[in-house]
Amino acid sequence: MLLNTILIDDEYHSRASLKNMVTEFCTGVHIIGEAQSAEEATFLLQAQQPDLVFMDIELGDGTAFDVLRSLGNPAFSIVFTTAFDQYAIRAIKFNALDYLLKPIDIDELQEAVEKVKAIKAHSEKHASNKNLEALISNLKSKDVPTITLSTADSFEYVKVNQIVHCEASGAYTQFHIKNRSPLLVSKTLKEYEQLLDEFNFFRVHQSHLINLEEIDRYIKSDGGYIILKDGAKVPVSRGKKDAFFRVMDQKKKAN
Repeated sequence: MLLNTILIDDEYHSRASLKNMVTEFCTGVHIIGEAQSAEEATFLLQAQQPDLVFMDIELGDGTAFDVLRSLGNPAFSIVFTTAFDQYAIRAIKFNALDYLLKPIDIDELQEAVEKVKAIKAHSEKHASNKNLEALISNLKSKDVPTITLSTADSFEYVKVNQIVHCEASGAYTQFHIKNRSPLLVSKTLKEYEQLLDEFNFFRVHQSHLINLEEIDRYIKSDGGYIILKDGAKVPVSRGKKDAFFRVMDQKKKAN
């Protein structure tokens, strides 16, 4: 299987290093073009039809996200490359897309390429393309964002405000969502706590992350617990109570 590939990075030495690594260590990858700016990247991606794109996030005259906003529904798979950028990585993780931290590790590079090959081997539309479409939609829209949840056999796309609460289940997280069956996702609650904290979610217990908009009432007895609008009872740990009441007080004042 051959992957026609484009490299996008504003630093020549970064492109050269990645090109050498891909050529030497990744079989079946054919580099068909390079770009060093957001403007060049936009033109190249519209002109070519790559299978895979490695794209740095910071591009001098813009960002990878600026490039993606200018595209329609791209058919390629994408692997972002970046020095640590908390905001950018958060956006990428939000839609279950791949990224490589610089300096790029060879094993991680090979793993990313093999993942793209595995997706491309299936006859149906690439799931990674749908994830990229979800990211682009979030970048373009001012509406409630969509989060991509990876289950054992599918990707599920859920509006954040439809999530009632999340519950830890070992190394997995169970999502309780309005008007549908729960989803078991293969990531820890800690990771979703970090992704959802700016969307009015609060971790009230080691095992529970709740949407504050879905609180029906707080019950003081039995150590204190929350009843959510879907009827679920969620405990509030002793160590979280003060912070929880502060957040709720701030929310009340804001309204």
